Amino acid sequence: MSLFDDDFYSTKRSRQRPQSWRPKGSGRFANFTERRRNVALIAGVGGALAMLLLVGVVGGFGKSGTSTDALAIPASVAKPEAHPMNINDSVVAATEKIKPSVVSVISSKKDEKGQETGLGIGSGVIFARNGDKVRIVTNSHVVENGNQFEMVNYQGEHRKATLIGRDRITDLAVLEADGKDIKILAEFGDSDTLRAGEMAIAVGNPLGLGFSPTVTQGIISSPKRTIPVSLSREGTDYDWEMDVIQTDAAINQGNSGGPLVNIDGKVIGINSMKISDTGVEGLGFAIPINSVKPIIENLITDHKVKRPLMGVSTQELQAFKGTDVLKLPADVKTGVIVFEVSGPAKEAGIKAQDVIVQLDDRKIDSTISLRKYLYNEKRIGDKVNVVYYRGGKKLSAVITLVEATDK
Repeated sequence: MSLFDDDFYSTKRSRQRPQSWRPKGSGRFANFTERRRNVALIAGVGGALAMLLLVGVVGGFGKSGTSTDALAIPASVAKPEAHPMNINDSVVAATEKIKPSVVSVISSKKDEKGQETGLGIGSGVIFARNGDKVRIVTNSHVVENGNQFEMVNYQGEHRKATLIGRDRITDLAVLEADGKDIKILAEFGDSDTLRAGEMAIAVGNPLGLGFSPTVTQGIISSPKRTIPVSLSREGTDYDWEMDVIQTDAAINQGNSGGPLVNIDGKVIGINSMKISDTGVEGLGFAIPINSVKPIIENLITDHKVKRPLMGVSTQELQAFKGTDVLKLPADVKTGVIVFEVSGPAKEAGIKAQDVIVQLDDRKIDSTISLRKYLYNEKRIGDKVNVVYYRGGKKLSAVITLVEATDK
């Protein structure tokens, strides 16, 4: 057995009680880049995978040995043709079509002496060429703690890979590896046309140890489900909301980053996570491929996703008790309390303990709603009108958004 640290979002329900208000930045700031990650998984590598214990579907960091024995799978595949009287044959054809493009992604961490101090393993899918190289899309949490990368194809061949870029919010990453003799690329489908009840197939290459890629079959439970996620992986506070495909196709450990495909063998999503609370079955989630496309284009072009920055760290007003000290009007029940100020917000006169209630004409009742408005509706260089309360007075300020920097 080996210990793997799964560094992904938690979808477990927050049980946090309201905190007592303590001014001047007490409590956790809503800055996802500062959250700590502590989730662990136990993954067997002797021939069978252990049951997924916590949220996430990839083994993260910890010591592990590897094997390079390969299980041969024919490279030539026929285009699947769905037939209402022979669904099983259609599933087989779709699986054979996608299998050659599904790979293991091995992310290792080595110290200055070259000693391996961690190993993370997930899946990925080859989707494009760049000269003599191929590009692989996977999850950000598969690679975020590594500094050296490999891909293992369905024939068991190990090839060094380079991280092109990753984005933690969307949990996507792109790698590049030698494309010699790789002839089959995954074909992207259209996730906007999905309907509940359609067949879905989740494919992964867990552990890359010579096992056949895992294949599970199910249906699309919901083509678009918005779920809250905790970027801290602790599940105590929600930092973001993801639009995902919900499926009852089992997403097994190690399948993270692999494709969710339709009956035609086209990729409709990237497997990302599942809910693993006791008694919960059939709740797997994939990032819709139409949401994936612009992100991977940004990662290839800019090596990251550029997003606007206001320069505030906030938390929900309603998460605290005893906020009388803020002297808010009786009808102000929701908003976000500013804990830290920097950059554009500081230049515009925003201060700690201000309570933001509106951006332009959009009501702001949570840190998530603030982020979603900025990330989805605004661009770097845009101006945003901030409406806030200070000492019981309603004020406003205009902030010019700048590019957020990586921390």
